Amino acid sequence: MPADWDSTDPFAEERRRTGVLDAEFFGEKIPMILRYRDVLAAARDYGTYSSDAPFRIPIPSEERVRAVRQLPIETDPPEHTDYRAIVQPFFNISARPRLVEDVNALIAGMLDAAADAGVVEVVREFALPLQSRALALLLRMPATVADEWISWGLHVFAGPEGHSEEKGNVLDRYLHRQFDRVEAEGADGDDFFSALGRAEFRGRPLTREEMVGFANLVFAGGRDTVIAAVSMTLAHFATHAEDLRKLRGDPLLARMAAEEIVRVASPLTMIARVCPRATDIHGIDVAADGRAALCWASANRDETVFESPEKFIVDRRSNPHLAYGAGPHRCLGATHARLLLRTLIELIASKGLKMEVVASEARYEGGEVYRRQTGYESLRMSFGR
Repeated sequence: MPADWDSTDPFAEERRRTGVLDAEFFGEKIPMILRYRDVLAAARDYGTYSSDAPFRIPIPSEERVRAVRQLPIETDPPEHTDYRAIVQPFFNISARPRLVEDVNALIAGMLDAAADAGVVEVVREFALPLQSRALALLLRMPATVADEWISWGLHVFAGPEGHSEEKGNVLDRYLHRQFDRVEAEGADGDDFFSALGRAEFRGRPLTREEMVGFANLVFAGGRDTVIAAVSMTLAHFATHAEDLRKLRGDPLLARMAAEEIVRVASPLTMIARVCPRATDIHGIDVAADGRAALCWASANRDETVFESPEKFIVDRRSNPHLAYGAGPHRCLGATHARLLLRTLIELIASKGLKMEVVASEARYEGGEVYRRQTGYESLRMSFGR
């Protein structure tokens, strides 16, 4: 991990002692499940830990910043299975070789531009544009649309003071504008919005609310997490020459390194589930309709699963991490995120760039419940050839 990364594991003591953290978020008691095997079991058990709860799967809940259920993530099977199948083709990277080529060209060009610039604020001048431009490629949209997405900042819902209703409205207006375009021009295009415009769910056309629900998740779900992972990747290899040498000696290690980045960083600390009936979690009672949190970050540091979990091991062979979730609700965009990180790492190694961290400011989350670094507020780096 980067030399300046705070690798403190705030969940270690409770994970070993009880397996659950009796936490409270915004006045609501939400116990956090900490052990790898417990988190994995809960992710697979949607009968006990349900995602069929609009707005309540993120922590904090998102009633203030959106008016639609995010699809498919805020449903359970069998509805979830059928909803997911509608958008799955966009994320089948193996069936889209042109996308792989375009992502490679995008990242190569951005690294060359960074070397030309000399010093770059990585979070806003590299990671954010990369995330947005790569998303345009994924959604088969013109490259120019990414400029508007970049203007939304690091998070589509949150500002400096937390959730922002206005930011949520900006995204909502944008999505409706796109679907208005599809209605006016027809849904014959191969872009994401056109595909939703002609999609069907169980034999009927999607409603406008369903279409917006799909698109809302695509724009909100992988934004800040990808930005954090890209930033950490650059910072790590700028401060660990020995790992860079290993990559140059064996380019196939890039896949392992990409997995290790997200295991260690775990940019999404947790996700909530709603318990339809009263549930006991290691002695902590959750009332019916109460919430529990699946703590990916803690599971990814479980020493009963990962050898030396606090260490970044670039060629870690066994790495069944949960950074992309697990079970039926595993991250739909995981293949895309993996492509971005793997390609970035391959190009860092092959281009032989000289990189140094000039200055950094860590981003922490958790407040009074826990405190862990999930990325950077700012990261100034120098790039040279």
